[in-house]
Amino acid sequence: MVGLRELKKERTGRRIAEQALRLFAERGFEDVTMGEIAQAAEVARATLFAYYPTKESLVLADVAGDDLAAVVADRPDGQSALAALRTHHRALTAGQVAAADLPALLARVRVIQASPSLRAAADSLQYRQRQALADVLAEEHGDAAGTLMAAQIAASLAALQERHFARLVAGTPAEQAGRILAEDLELAFDLLEHGHGGGYGGRGSSSGSGGTEAR
Repeated sequence: MVGLRELKKERTGRRIAEQALRLFAERGFEDVTMGEIAQAAEVARATLFAYYPTKESLVLADVAGDDLAAVVADRPDGQSALAALRTHHRALTAGQVAAADLPALLARVRVIQASPSLRAAADSLQYRQRQALADVLAEEHGDAAGTLMAAQIAASLAALQERHFARLVAGTPAEQAGRILAEDLELAFDLLEHGHGGGYGGRGSSSGSGGTEAR
């Protein structure tokens, strides 16, 4: 029974998000109300807010990015921060966007690009993620170094995402865009590691392969 309830909740959340995205794509993010979304999804307003507390969360929930701070904090002893992040993002990049999911992803990207308030919300979210990463890195390297390292890492990952989405929106086939993203990912981490003197993550240094070394 628990499984059935969870499945129903998942389907309801997906239906709400799908209807919201459809309305945003048709009319623009700012011109759609939460009440209209609830009506389109055939749920009560209270149900809508239980799933998505803000209108922004309807769009940004799936593009919020990773918890970079947790990836670094939970890495094995002897592995550098950059190696942990490289390995994590390699795994993400290896996962291809299903053909059936691509139209919704592109619609979401276009909605974000067309909305100043959504872009501001996305920037705010990225800032909070960067600050959390800086806090983790500061525990090992001090406040100044942690802040600068987090800024460089976050900016590189944001640039990778922007370039990837731009290719998809421009019509690059998903498989080809994924290959380019994988190549860009390696370049980005090579530049972060070797372009800034290496030894970037503490707990031992790492090679570009993302392997671990003992302390």
